[in-house]
Amino acid sequence: MRPGLLVEENELASASPPADVFRLRWTGLRVDSKGALPLAAMSCEIRYATDGSAGNGGMDRGRLLAGMDAELVAAINASPQNVGKMNYSVSPAVAMGTNVFWGDVTFAASTVDGERLERVATVEVFCYQEAGEL
Repeated sequence: MRPGLLVEENELASASPPADVFRLRWTGLRVDSKGALPLAAMSCEIRYATDGSAGNGGMDRGRLLAGMDAELVAAINASPQNVGKMNYSVSPAVAMGTNVFWGDVTFAASTVDGERLERVATVEVFCYQEAGEL
C-alpha cells in the first residue's frame, strides 16, 4: 500500500492523525529582499506514522516506516528539484517567469506513541517573488 498525501490546513482538526499518510504543514516563512527579486523561503514539515500491518500484529512498523522514508526521499530528492511557478489565481492557470525549488529532505529521529511509530521530516522550499505577487 502506498501512503497518501494531505495538506493539514485543508483538513478538519483530528485528535488522532491518520497513519500511513504524509501530512504536510508549512511552518515558517522568510523573505530576503536584498536581490533584484525577493527570495522567499518556506519550511515544509512532513509528518507521517504507521501502526504496522494487522496481519503482522504491528511488528513490521519499523520496516513500513523505513519504506515511507524511502518513498519520501525518492519524491523530494528526484532530479530536477524544481518546477515552473504557476499563477492559479486566474483560469486557466498561467506560467510565471521563475521556478519553485527545494533542498534535500532532513529526517528527525523516529518516535513511539503507543503502538504507533512516527517521524517528522523537513524540506526548505524557495521561490523568487515576481512583480505583482503578495
